[in-house]
Amino acid sequence: MKGETVPVTVKILEKDYRIACAPNHKESLEDSAALLNDKMLEIRTTGKVIGSDRIAVMAALNLAHDLLQQQHQTANESQIQQQLRQLREKIDGAVNESKQMEL
Repeated sequence: MKGETVPVTVKILEKDYRIACAPNHKESLEDSAALLNDKMLEIRTTGKVIGSDRIAVMAALNLAHDLLQQQHQTANESQIQQQLRQLREKIDGAVNESKQMEL
């Protein structure tokens, strides 16, 4: 059934949050909440940031930074793969041309 949701309760900084999500996204939501909770606990234990709102913003910034770094790395890897394909094509072309000259 389209639009069906299930209630999922996640705990972040000792507070329960009840969130509706699609049944096939339940595990992903729980994993996301666990990651967020871990980041927020990490920030809170440093003692440098006080207040749930500030901790949440710092955690969001850290996660966004990590995501952007991963996206840049993936883009760089894709670019390298493309360059390797182009080099391989040039080498294959040169080898084929050399073989034809030998005949």
